[in-house]
Amino acid sequence: MHGAGDRIDTSTAHSARVYDYILGGKDHYLVDAAAGDAMCQHWPALPVHMLENRRFMHRAGRYLAEEQGIRQFLDIGTGLPTAPNLHEVAQEVTPESRVVYVDNDPIVLAHARALLQSSPEGATAYIDADMHDPDAILDSPQFRALIDLGEPVGLMIIGILHFILPPDDRRLVQRLLEPLPSGSFVALTIGTGDFAPEEVGRVAEEYGRQGMPMALRDLATASSFFEGLELVEPGVTQVHRWRPGPEQQGVDDSAIAMYGAVARKP
Repeated sequence: MHGAGDRIDTSTAHSARVYDYILGGKDHYLVDAAAGDAMCQHWPALPVHMLENRRFMHRAGRYLAEEQGIRQFLDIGTGLPTAPNLHEVAQEVTPESRVVYVDNDPIVLAHARALLQSSPEGATAYIDADMHDPDAILDSPQFRALIDLGEPVGLMIIGILHFILPPDDRRLVQRLLEPLPSGSFVALTIGTGDFAPEEVGRVAEEYGRQGMPMALRDLATASSFFEGLELVEPGVTQVHRWRPGPEQQGVDDSAIAMYGAVARKP
């Protein structure tokens, strides 16, 4: 992890640190707080939206571990460690689960030790790689050491696709799915302006002003990411409506700007 701090740019906001600030974390800088405050002024529901995106990851990860028997995961765009992390969700079900985390944010790298606190039976690894370069992920020693391509894999791409502009977004998903065996799953969340278009549009403009351009997708476009895959019920929904638990009661649709789904590779 040595040297990660040298790469941290504290003069411009970063999406992972803005996310951390809005959710009440402590791993951010004044520039991130200012950006987060501006975004929440545009759309006060933003913290609820971000929290439900995180909760979707928890439910999807538990579903894959508990109901589909997935024992190895590849988590793209991990973000800052926030308990429970994916390996904690999976290893609570099956302690032998293995998780490979991927991000290219130096502040995530600096905190990645928290992602490496695996159960004794399982294993975790962290890849410092650009998500626009999936071959660097798939060819990494960490991926090769922990992921057995003879067994199904759970591919998690949560809260990141809206920062990957077309056509790189589709190329990324397709390239990461390509080597995974039949019976693998992908869980995606995809940003949308369908439910609060004016407010979410202003948030997207603010991200753009902060140097983080994003692409919002309607339902048809979001659904197209799952072509050729077998969608798990209830299909592509707002994240709080995907196999909701008690925590999702009372969440307003207009507070959520993210579609989510889980699908199986045939």
